[in-house]
Amino acid sequence: MLRQKSAEDILDALLTGPMVFLGMGMGDSERRSVAEFISGKQLGAEQLNATMSNMCPQAPGEFTVTDGAPQWNGWGVSLANTRAQSAEHARLTAEQVPNLKLKWAFGYPAGTVASQPTVVGGRIFVGTLRGQVYSLDAKTGCLYWAIKNPTGIRTAITVVSFAGASAAGTGPTKYVAYFGDVSATVHAVDARTGAEVWQTKVETHPIARVTGSPKYHDGRLYVPVTSLEEASGADPRYECCTFRGNLVALDATTGKQIWRTYTILEEPKPTWKNPNGVQQYGPAGASIWSSPTLDVEAGRIYVTTGDNYSDPATKTSDAIVAFDMKTGKFLWSEQFLANDAWNVACGSADESNCPRAKGPDLDFGSSPILQKLADGKRVLVAGQKSGMVFGIDPDNNGKRLWEQRAGKGGLAGGVQWGPAADTEFMYVAVSDMGMTLTEHPELGSIALLDPKVGGGIHAYRLATGEKVWSVPPSSCGERKNCSPAQSAAISVIPGVVFSGSEDSHMRAYSTKDGKVLWDHDANQEYKTVNGVKANGGSFDASGPTIVDGVVYMNSGYGQFGGLAGNVLLAFSVDGK
Repeated sequence: MLRQKSAEDILDALLTGPMVFLGMGMGDSERRSVAEFISGKQLGAEQLNATMSNMCPQAPGEFTVTDGAPQWNGWGVSLANTRAQSAEHARLTAEQVPNLKLKWAFGYPAGTVASQPTVVGGRIFVGTLRGQVYSLDAKTGCLYWAIKNPTGIRTAITVVSFAGASAAGTGPTKYVAYFGDVSATVHAVDARTGAEVWQTKVETHPIARVTGSPKYHDGRLYVPVTSLEEASGADPRYECCTFRGNLVALDATTGKQIWRTYTILEEPKPTWKNPNGVQQYGPAGASIWSSPTLDVEAGRIYVTTGDNYSDPATKTSDAIVAFDMKTGKFLWSEQFLANDAWNVACGSADESNCPRAKGPDLDFGSSPILQKLADGKRVLVAGQKSGMVFGIDPDNNGKRLWEQRAGKGGLAGGVQWGPAADTEFMYVAVSDMGMTLTEHPELGSIALLDPKVGGGIHAYRLATGEKVWSVPPSSCGERKNCSPAQSAAISVIPGVVFSGSEDSHMRAYSTKDGKVLWDHDANQEYKTVNGVKANGGSFDASGPTIVDGVVYMNSGYGQFGGLAGNVLLAFSVDGK
């Protein structure tokens, strides 16, 4: 799997990614040598220049957002994170979906992308794990601007009107694009030009990051904060752990902090010493990996939390937590799995830092979804890595209404990046990714994706949790290193739910009975509008964005051993 990466990918992992703790102990030359050795490639072999061909003739042009115009702004399309696009904005029907054909393809010159495309004002805004941010024309894929951020971007981008100071030398800033990066910094850039307006570091912990997309409402930006300290715990010399998940409210005009609230109210304290005599700390963890859900009607914010990194386990890990939108006050928490304290030391050769609870790591990685039912009551639903899905009452301190098992669950199992929900049903795609060992003539025993494990999509009635229909995973056939796991976030329009798979297929299912209406295999090379050589691959992380008759999707997320690629695809009816 590592050999599929570029040297730049490995270097990024050591600088700001999953291996940052090990990278901190190396010099620059050492990191570069490790990156080249592990990947088998030379640094500089990839094109990293953000300046590309196929610039829009009028770039940077004028940028205006018309009230009521079709858009998909941010992660969940709505403040409630429903991932359900309206018929008015989708402008695509179930009858038309079987006729979807490729309209254009855009090649990312620097590999993997996790940031979901945002479409506002006729432009696409998207970031990459290598730090590039692009603004493209939604109709043609031509480039309005590109900038390079020092660190990678996983969040979707949110675009709003702006009343603050202009970006230097660009004229009046009318609209701003907000995003977070893996150095726990939030950025505001001019949506028309890409020029910086402000940036704010929201967390000083050295391994903190922002992976969940910030949410904007009424002049404030709400930012979820997580960290990779869970991985740092694998080192027996590391004093694990001190990071607590937190939610930060920023003034959207200036970037100044208004309030910060932690998911664990107690500060970490010394607890016990590992067998090497290294001091351990806790409680820690309960990170917020996903985008917060805003309940404007009740003035509340809901987040899902991850596991604890160290002892003691808390009652706010693996939970849905509610905060007051105005003050950040902690309101209530409903926990779905107790004693899930875990870090990467657990199950490794040296378990010195593994918490005594040694939890299964079955936390939440996706956002909760808020919906109003036909009778006027409201329900908050969420899916967990355990394979369970839940419905709770947001107006009764999170009282549990129903629960259902959608998958077996596991470290890469259950619900990963996010369900979707219309006004009647919740749609849940299951990962349950599996690995199998095989012998390689040069590398020895290696792990590959299991083609017979994972996947499936289900529909549940929001009011009761009743399963309405279920579709088993599709087969990988004879393909090697393939998985039917459906880890990616899913998206729904009236009559159709879209779900991508690790097997490189994007499928559209009927919301009535789960029948497959459309299937595209992205495992191919594409001719791109910008001339960059591009291949499709696994669908994971972000979900499709559907706007004005076009379905936009990133293909090639190979972070978990899937098929790597580097392309943004746009599909429309008959490719027009």
